[in-house]
Amino acid sequence: MSDCLTLKKSNCKNCYKCIRHCPVKSIRFSANQAHIIGDECILCGRCVVVCPQNAKEIASEREKAKVLIQSGDPVYVSLAPSFIANYGGAGIEAMRTAIKKLGFKDVEETAIGATIVKREYDRLLCDEKRNIVISSCCHSVNLLIQKYFPAVLPYLADVLSPMQAHCTELKKKAPNAKTVFIGPCVSKKDEAQKYEDIVDAVLTFEELTQWLRDEHIEIEKVKDSDEQSRARFFPTTGGILKTMAQNAEGYSYLAIDGVENCISALKDIESGKIHNCFIEMSACVGSCIGGPAMDERSLVKDYMAVSEYAGQKDFDVAQPSSQDIRKVFNAIDKHVVMPTETEIASVLRQMGKNRREDELNCGSCGYNTCREKAIAILQGKAEISMCLPFLKEKAESFSDSIVNNTPNGIIVLNDKLEVQQINRAAMQITNLRSEMDILGEQVVRILNPQVFMQVLQTGRAVHNQRVYLIEYKRYVEQTVVLDAASKLIICIMRDVTEEEKVRGEKEEINRRTVETADKVVDKQMRIVQEIASLLGETAAETKIALTQLKDSIQNE
Repeated sequence: MSDCLTLKKSNCKNCYKCIRHCPVKSIRFSANQAHIIGDECILCGRCVVVCPQNAKEIASEREKAKVLIQSGDPVYVSLAPSFIANYGGAGIEAMRTAIKKLGFKDVEETAIGATIVKREYDRLLCDEKRNIVISSCCHSVNLLIQKYFPAVLPYLADVLSPMQAHCTELKKKAPNAKTVFIGPCVSKKDEAQKYEDIVDAVLTFEELTQWLRDEHIEIEKVKDSDEQSRARFFPTTGGILKTMAQNAEGYSYLAIDGVENCISALKDIESGKIHNCFIEMSACVGSCIGGPAMDERSLVKDYMAVSEYAGQKDFDVAQPSSQDIRKVFNAIDKHVVMPTETEIASVLRQMGKNRREDELNCGSCGYNTCREKAIAILQGKAEISMCLPFLKEKAESFSDSIVNNTPNGIIVLNDKLEVQQINRAAMQITNLRSEMDILGEQVVRILNPQVFMQVLQTGRAVHNQRVYLIEYKRYVEQTVVLDAASKLIICIMRDVTEEEKVRGEKEEINRRTVETADKVVDKQMRIVQEIASLLGETAAETKIALTQLKDSIQNE
């Protein structure tokens, strides 16, 4: 598979929208990133259209086209007939004038090739009397059959696409010419690469629009007319049928658009339920005017634009031999291994799907059923964590386990101060036997609502406020916060009664110790004072005796 679709890794936000809309589930998720599986992709471009982050991009071949122009060889443009819907009001002459300013030799309508192709479809039915013929204009439909319905390949018209048929004719007119197809499709890039030497580059309308804008080239809103342009109907649902003669006897003619509808029809063909018919199949809803690379999509308006522009007769173009426009389609192996029932059952159990009733098949992961998701996991395309109900249940279980086993009391109130949730610890603090005794009731039944009203009115949280719940004879340290988004008040209470008791006992011990110390100090002071008094008397007597002794000695 060519790299027609690129991915901006930094933009993927794991919304799974691409896998939900991918009709063949060819997207793998790993490491929080979406990856396109080339072997399985049919390049319908649905993921590009629906991605809200623009994470998926169509690979540009604009530089490749510029190199072709610079080579000196004449470069011709095959312009898809859906241009009239994309560039409203501009006919082929206006488009030719604008595009030639980019350096191209000339511009012709792919509808010329469509005329060749539709004639061959009529011939297959009238001359070869084939049982079923499926149109092969849409490369995404061709890939769908080659990869997912190989048994239906014999019914796929072995005819070049209009793009290939037209570019082949362009190269016949100028042997050294190069060809560039411009249209609304992603898969045409892959078709051009797979079948070499027919189409040298493919641009989308978006690439052309940007190129013209960068060169400051305006497309004049002038619409010409051409009666010989019936094949311009090709890009609409049923457009191929409108151009065909439909003169093969015993055949039914029908048009199907959208990959899901095509898959349904292919299953019926595979099972042998359909016979003798020509089926026009388009991967895009609305056919090519609903293509992923249209600048804008408005099916009714776009259909009207095509209808008004298309003529009543065929282009005057010589019909090549059937052999010259023959195309070979081979089955393409997707290299996918189907897991066993035991392996599928094991993964389902890991997803919490132990019984058939557990398989919700909600589609939030992008897969239609839980079983499909389990198979994708085993094939390395998906992860168990993509199951949102499983994650929700796991998160709720984890959250409940924390809430119910934490030693802190937790009470959740709504903005009417009604109790929404209460855990075991909070019930023990408030002497409740069952949560049903208070759920849905006003919190005033068990607690003073003043702090909750204060937080609700001011929006300011209260942290680590120590209060005494007199009715429960408990001290608690409470934190009350408001979740403004959900309008819920959360109260977390830590029972600090024992701490308060220990603190009180310590305070009492400290008080007694201080009293004892004071008494000891007082007593010591008294003793010191008594000692000091005795020492004072003794010192005075000694002084008198010594003075008398001194005087006696001096008199002698």
